[in-house]
Parts: sequence; structure tokens; C-alpha cells
Amino acid sequence: MAKLFITGATGYIGGDALYVIANSYPDLEITALVRNSDKGAKIATQYPKIRLVYGTLDSTELLTTEASSADIVLHCADADHQPAASALIAGLGQKPTKSFLIHTSGTGILCFEDYSTKTYGMPSSKIYDDWDGISEVTHLPDDATHRDVDKVVLAASEMYPGNVSTAIVCPPCIYGPGRGPDNRKSVQVYRMARAALQRGKGFHVMGGMNTWTQIHVQDLSDVFLALVTAALQDGRPATWNSEGYYFAENGELAWGEIAKGIAKTAVDKKLIKTDDIDKISPDEADKLTTMGSYLWGMNSRCKAIRAKKLFGWEPKQKSLEQLLPDIVDLEARELGLIKGHAEQAAG
Repeated sequence: MAKLFITGATGYIGGDALYVIANSYPDLEITALVRNSDKGAKIATQYPKIRLVYGTLDSTELLTTEASSADIVLHCADADHQPAASALIAGLGQKPTKSFLIHTSGTGILCFEDYSTKTYGMPSSKIYDDWDGISEVTHLPDDATHRDVDKVVLAASEMYPGNVSTAIVCPPCIYGPGRGPDNRKSVQVYRMARAALQRGKGFHVMGGMNTWTQIHVQDLSDVFLALVTAALQDGRPATWNSEGYYFAENGELAWGEIAKGIAKTAVDKKLIKTDDIDKISPDEADKLTTMGSYLWGMNSRCKAIRAKKLFGWEPKQKSLEQLLPDIVDLEARELGLIKGHAEQAAG
């Protein structure tokens, strides 16, 4: 059977992707990179057949060795670690047979214009797509977030023609419960909900009119599964390399509206006293969480066309807005504001 090497298997994105791939292909020989024995034990408990290798993304020799033994590499660990991406590509390039790299980027790459103009909380009409607009997406400015690693991945097929085929999966704001062995929670909306609960009031950055696209993590995993399936079929029906760029989205969210939804939900649950919304500055957002001005204040809009056309992929899970009560509950439990099921049972 084919061999797959995965990074980020205990992370939110990689863990959920691993879940659907391992369950869809039980005979696939999977090797997972893990940082330590605690992480390894969590994978082994859920997937006793998976082979574990211990190291980090800085263990470039290990990454090259493992990639050279794999038919497919699923890289979910870090969209900004260029040495790791290069090491994985070098390993795949050593193989005499065709191999595939599926790399995880992120639509933060689309925020470059707001970054350059220091624009926060303002609307944007620019929407990128991965079909008619594929060339634009694969030639974004070099100073865009994630772009340096995207370029390394996009160049791999030219370095190793015929040997290495690549695909980049580029998710936007991810939400929903993961099914992986460790981290099952996302960041962007969850940190906004937590900050609102901690400060007792909702907020948005500046005007709050900026927009991102959204995707449930389990719908995102179906894109990874479709690409792994294609790789197992000599690449078909996927497109790869210069046309191997895949957005995944289930509509858009306006951060000002999300802020209102969080506040209303928290008031309804008697977790805060008012559903009034504060307008905060980018600096204030950055104090609430690392890169808060970027996470909550910029625009990142895209359309996922390629996966729909090639795989018949369609998002099936609930929207972010529908899951806001669950997200607020989760953050409130972690903050000790409400009791979890075990605490309720104990009285």
C-alpha cells in the first residue's frame, strides 16, 4: 500500500485531516512527525497502526529522510516554516517515482493590501478565486504572509520535473470541533469570544466592516481527503503545481456582525451584562491577543471553485454563525464561567 507522511498530526488542522484520511484508507501506511512522547501517546491511542517519528520542523534531515520514503506528504504543521517545506521537497525529489506534496497555507496571504496600507475595519470589494484567478493567486506580492513558503512549494515541480507534484490548500477562518488526537479547537473566532467574556463586553476593530471567508474544519478535511485520494490515483482528477491551489470556504463573515453575535449570545447566557459593542484600535486588539488587529481587523475574501469543479466538493457542516453558542460555551467553560458536564454531575 502507498505511504503517507504527515506533519501537524496533533494540531487542529492536521489532526482532523488525519482522522478522515486514516478512516477512509485503513490500509494506508501512515507515518506521523511528533514533538515528544506525550504527543505520540495521543496519536498511538487513537491510531495504533501509525508509525511515529520524533522531531520538530527544525529536524530537516529527518524530514528529508521520511519524505524520501513516502508517496504522499501532507504538511499541516506550519505555513511559515520555509526550511521544513524545503526539506520535505528535497526528500520527495530523491524518489525515482512520482510523489505528491499537499501543503497547508492560509488566506492570511490575501491580507497583504490591508497590511501595506495599515487599513483596519474597512470593507473591501476584492475577492480572489482559485479557478479563473489562479494565476493571480499564485503570483501574489512577495511580502504577503505565507508567500515565501508558497513560492518554495510552487517551484518544487520545476526543481524535480516529473517527480514531485504539489498542491496548496489555503483555508480561511476555520471553526468547528476537530476530531484529532490532541488540539480540537481553532483560534480566530474563539479568541474573540474569550476576550469579549474576559472584558465583559463585545468589540470589533475600528469600523468592524472587514470581511473574511469561513470554513468548518471537517469540510476542510474533505478537501485534504480528495487530494490524497487523487494522489493515490496518480494525481487524477486533481490539478497540481501551478494549477494546484485550492481555497476552501463556506461563505463569508463580517467581523462586526460576529462581534455582535458573540455579545448577544453571551448576554443570553448571562455571561456578560450588555450587548453593546466597543470599537477598539489595532493596538488594543493586539493587546487582547497576538496579531489581533490582523485576525479581526483585515479583509481576506476568496471563492473556492477548484475543489467543487474537480472533486464535486461541497461544504456540508453548519456555518460559523450557527455554532457561535457552542464557541461561547466552550470559552466560558475554559474560563470557569460555567460548569462543564463533569462538574455539573458532581454538583
